[in-house]
Order: sequence, then structure tokens, then C-alpha cells
Amino acid sequence: MKNIITAILITLALSGCEKVLDLKYKDNKSSLIIEGNITNESGPYFVKLSRSVKLTSTGDYPAVDGALVIISDDAGNTDTLMAKGNGIYQTNTINGIENRTYTLVVRVDNEVYTAHSTMPAFVPFDSIKVETIKVVGDTQYNLIPVYTDPVYKGNNYRFVLTVNDKLINQHFVQQDDVRNGVVNTSRLEINDDDLELKKGDTISMEMQCVDDSVALYYKTLALIGDSGPGGGTTPNNPRNNISNGALGLFSAHTSVYKGVKILF
Repeated sequence: MKNIITAILITLALSGCEKVLDLKYKDNKSSLIIEGNITNESGPYFVKLSRSVKLTSTGDYPAVDGALVIISDDAGNTDTLMAKGNGIYQTNTINGIENRTYTLVVRVDNEVYTAHSTMPAFVPFDSIKVETIKVVGDTQYNLIPVYTDPVYKGNNYRFVLTVNDKLINQHFVQQDDVRNGVVNTSRLEINDDDLELKKGDTISMEMQCVDDSVALYYKTLALIGDSGPGGGTTPNNPRNNISNGALGLFSAHTSVYKGVKILF
């Protein structure tokens, strides 16, 4: 939310309006933030708890310790996570298995928060195709994750992009609602204002197979980030899969990595 307000102020400053505006807003209530993942890779897995801060605050999000955190699956396994300090909780025994549904329960300050996520079946990630386009003499690059979508519908893919060892703060989601059961040829919709790929860049990409709720969360984040203040989408917290008004997300997903270097 601090970024959203910052963007609004920047937009107003660039508009050339000379009138000084005193923005009135209702200060936000502090909410619990839950960030948890369980994957098909070997554990342990981690859950991070913190609290949101006021819009006017410039400090970090305070960690939440002293919580009871439990992850269970639909195969009858239950794991009470071990507190590691600074709001971090670590699994002990539970494993990430495809096609299982996981439930996260967090008890803190007399409140209970619950989330469910189902880990989809693993889909192989074959390679990253670098597509070269000439625009008015300039060379532009597109990145296409190459994978074969299964014949059954309802698959969602999230991509985490790193360029030259720097994590790119953009959100990429692809789904098979239009092109089902074929080799993917769609590029990542990279915001060129924030990232301009060039010859020599080293690309690393993680492909996650995620369930519907996780895909919706990241698609909403992409819309807010690309089309928020000044772009048309009303800024808001993305709809997540956690009960009781907590922010954040609990994701059970498969994970696989590929890399490529832009040579031409």
C-alpha cells in the first residue's frame, strides 16, 4: 500500500497541477501477513508471519513470534512447525507431494487463520526460447517458456524471473484456457518500462505449477502492478486463500528451473 500511495503522489506531481492537494484517507488497520510455501522439492518448508504497518509508517513489517503453526495434508499427515525466530516457522516431517491438498492453520493472539492449497501434477519445463524482434533498428527480446501443457484443462503456471542474479519484481502467470494440450508459444508479458533485456543478459526462470487460487492471486498482482494508479485498475489487496482477513498467500506448488543467456 505504501507503494500505491507513492505512485499516486508521483502521478499527481507529474500532472503539472499547481494546486496543493491534502489527501484524506482512512488509515489502515494492521493485519497479519502469512507467507507460506510447500513444494515438490525436499523440505524443510517455511512459513513467515509479520504484520502490516500504517500507510504513513516507513519501518519494516514487524515479525510475529509466539504463534502455533500447523500444516497437514489430505493423506493424514500433520506437522507442527518449529519456531526459528524473527517470524519464521519451519516444518519438521511433512513432504510436498503432487495432487495432495495441504491445510495451513495459524493460531496467534486468540485468532485462527486457515488456508488450503492443492499441489498440481508436475509439468516438465523444457527450455527458455529467446525471441528476437527488430523495432526501428533496435533489437528487442521476448522470453518464451517452452513446456507442453497436459491434455486435461485447468493448468496454471507461475514464472519467477531472475536477470543477472537480480530477482525481477513482476508477476507472470499463464493458463491453458485458450491453448490447451499444446506446446507453449506465448511469451512472458514483461513490463518494458521496468526491464529492458539486452545481449549478454543471463536469464534464470522458475516455473511453478499452481492451483486456481494461487494463480488468481498473482494475476491480480500483475494487474495492480501494471495498470494501477494512472493505469485504470483500482488498487486493492489481492484476493487470497487465507481466512479471517489475513494478507499474504499459502501456496503448494511444483517447482523447476531453467536458464539461458542472450547471445545475439
